[in-house]
Amino acid sequence: MTHRILIGIFALALALALTAGGGAPQLGGQAQAAQASLPPALNGEPFPSLAPLVEATTPAVVSIAIARPARNFRSPFRGDPFFERFFPNPPRQEQRDTPPVPAGSGVIVDAERGLVLTNHHVINNSKRIVVTLNDRRSVEAKVIGSDPDTDVALLELEEADNLTQMPLGDSEKLQVGDFVLAIGNPFGLTHTVTSGIVSALGRTIKQTPSRGERPSPIEDFIQTDASINPGNSGGALVNMRGELVGIPSNILSRSGDNAGIGFAIPTSIASEIMRQLVAFGEVRRGRLGVMVRNVDQELADTLGLDEAGGAIVQEVMPDSAAEQAGIEPGDVIVRVNGKEIETRSDLINAVGLRAVGEEVTLEIVGEDGRSKTVEATLGGLVAATGSDIHPALAGASLADSDAGDFEGVLVETIEEGSTAQRSGLRADDMIVAVNRVRVRNIEQFRKVADGQSLIVLSIRRGNRTLVVPLRS
Repeated sequence: MTHRILIGIFALALALALTAGGGAPQLGGQAQAAQASLPPALNGEPFPSLAPLVEATTPAVVSIAIARPARNFRSPFRGDPFFERFFPNPPRQEQRDTPPVPAGSGVIVDAERGLVLTNHHVINNSKRIVVTLNDRRSVEAKVIGSDPDTDVALLELEEADNLTQMPLGDSEKLQVGDFVLAIGNPFGLTHTVTSGIVSALGRTIKQTPSRGERPSPIEDFIQTDASINPGNSGGALVNMRGELVGIPSNILSRSGDNAGIGFAIPTSIASEIMRQLVAFGEVRRGRLGVMVRNVDQELADTLGLDEAGGAIVQEVMPDSAAEQAGIEPGDVIVRVNGKEIETRSDLINAVGLRAVGEEVTLEIVGEDGRSKTVEATLGGLVAATGSDIHPALAGASLADSDAGDFEGVLVETIEEGSTAQRSGLRADDMIVAVNRVRVRNIEQFRKVADGQSLIVLSIRRGNRTLVVPLRS
């Protein structure tokens, strides 16, 4: 009985549906078109589409694949007397070169020269780089220069013609809420386009411990909710005028996939880094030579300032550009080259994007409350070889930290098999103390280590702090 009732209800529903729809379509005839979920027009106007924008910009976005250097492996039994008794000449095992694998994306910014902007971490430690264009051509590329601090790299395509470049937009004009597109190659899926808005500006992000990199001296990232996933790195963040306004670089996610929070390097930063890479093949980052902190409302009230904002100078480094310009502790830097400085990060960005030898104009409020304008010629990094400071550091190259706050002495490079390497030092280590004495630069390091046969280094490596004793 139950089955008969259900069958009857189903038959009645089917009859009503056919009556309402004018009956079933005739076999062999043209089927009725399905109704769209949205009408094709609203008040006689077609719905807006981003297709023309995507069509104009995607040819400038490329896929980047890299091959890393092959590693040689020694047989674990080589040198074993028992094993070599039966196998006197065990073959040496060598890993073969592997083909390039997808690593990220890039953007053509100069079609005539074949220049491609991407991320440093996309091409880092690569032996060979192959770029795949929108029309599926594969082109070899070489590195013009790369800056790990800002995560920007510049490539040059070899023997490529008929390229399409993307115009550089002014990221300084971006506002929170602006619509943007993210174009890249996530998970190896070529030319994927996602959309969203600018979620925030001027973001500071911390490097993840797994990357083992020092903090960036630039603190001005664009945050967007346009989907950014692994493989989008180095691609394009595009405004509604088809201009490049950012280079997707990082995502904030516990799983490693998109969580609606992605970060892009503004073109205001990328274009300046590109300018220096073209000119010098490297970034020669200028230094003012001050330690500063933010001026909040409480500090502004204490100092008798009209309002919060700016960066108050806590310390001026000897023989620095700041000292030569007459800047003193207690001065508040409020503008650089006419641009307002609201926080310490603004000052780091304003100075960190200028090259060594460039002049900057700073507007300062002194301790007496009066404003003054000074000119400063930016200096460069102070560098030294490890052996100049202590014999146990032979093979290391050292430099003052360029993170803007003089946090220590950076180990830039380590020679293979050197005394410094055997001592346990690694590239990108940050030496923050020697014999329990805080050191912020090479000069302080040199003074503490002078005449000492044993030095004990406090080193920051990622999120860890290590103590390494070294004896000459």
